[in-house]
Amino acid sequence: MHDGHDGCSGSFASGADVIRKLRIMGYDTQSMPAELSITCEGCKHAFTMQTYASLCPQCGLMYGVTPCHAHDPNAVQCAGREV
Repeated sequence: MHDGHDGCSGSFASGADVIRKLRIMGYDTQSMPAELSITCEGCKHAFTMQTYASLCPQCGLMYGVTPCHAHDPNAVQCAGREV
C-alpha cells in the first residue's frame, strides 16, 4: 500500500513541490524540532523558520523543508510567492 509518503528518499524538482508535499502530508504548519536560521534569496533578510513551510516576513517568499531534512539549512528550498 502506498500512502503518499516517500520517506527520506523523496526528491523534489522545486520548492513549490516541497510545499505541495508538506500540505498533502499535513506538515506545512507544524513546528519543526529545531528552528532554522536562513537568509531569504529575494530580499536577503535573515529570518528563522519555525514551521516546515515558512514565509519571509520581509518580502513574503515561501520556503519549505521536509521533516527528514529539517536539521539542514541547505535543504530548505524557496517556493516563490504563489504556491
